[in-house]
Amino acid sequence: MHAKPSQALSSLAQETLADLRIEIDRIDADLHALLIARGEIIDRLIAVKARQGGGSAFRPGREADMMRKIVSRHEGLLPVDTVESIWRIIISTFTYVQSPYSVHADISGGDAAMRDCCRFHFGFTVPYIVHQGTGGVIEAVAQAKGDLGLVKVEASAAAGAWWRALCDPQAPKIIARLPFVERPDHPAGMPLFVIARPLSDAASRETLLYSIGIERWQGWLPESMASIGGSILGNAADGYGLSLMVAVPGDVTPENLRHALREAGAGEARLAEIGSHAARFDLKASPTAASR
Repeated sequence: MHAKPSQALSSLAQETLADLRIEIDRIDADLHALLIARGEIIDRLIAVKARQGGGSAFRPGREADMMRKIVSRHEGLLPVDTVESIWRIIISTFTYVQSPYSVHADISGGDAAMRDCCRFHFGFTVPYIVHQGTGGVIEAVAQAKGDLGLVKVEASAAAGAWWRALCDPQAPKIIARLPFVERPDHPAGMPLFVIARPLSDAASRETLLYSIGIERWQGWLPESMASIGGSILGNAADGYGLSLMVAVPGDVTPENLRHALREAGAGEARLAEIGSHAARFDLKASPTAASR
């Protein structure tokens, strides 16, 4: 007795689903095994660093490069947001395994968006500590051995010239700008600076950040900064006049910057480097990503 066509098709569909589920289980097991193998390498990495006298577990330049490559080569049905989130959790958690740290965040502008960004970029293993203001974040990072701080790039005007607290050579510095890959509708797209104690050899210097003190605002300042590829991220009175936070490309020297300021009529300015980070990477501007 032969099976009816509908029964044969049903049997084939069930068999195919079963085969696919077996394949998914195999891939899941392989992924887990690879995570375990990655953890074993971290053990060896810790041992190597100990022999070499230690060093920061944070490598913001390397992390930015990894995320650019992962997002740019991604294709298929899995949303790129999910892929980025998975890798951010892997990277941040294994960094935590090397050397436990907490993330301090300024929530003076609201907690929900900041918390979402912190969990997207650092996962749920890393402790999240909140502060009402940038000052508390910077102070907490300065007093801790390896903690990080999160501050909005466009911090509240009430914060004033908060970046001046980063001017002393031994003070915390900006080491990264998040997200590493910018794109429309990013689930954690609020622009953030990551603050840490100064890194000796791991900071990316594609973009340099300066605190600049001048007597007063000059109308040509934005154009003058743009002429050297820079931009003014903030300005506030600081008790001595006006303090600017400026971002410039990594190949712009302090002499170039001083010249641009003089050209704008700002006179002799007071400059202090307050950090650096990987250059902004817009997914829409990536030829590789745009072709996928």
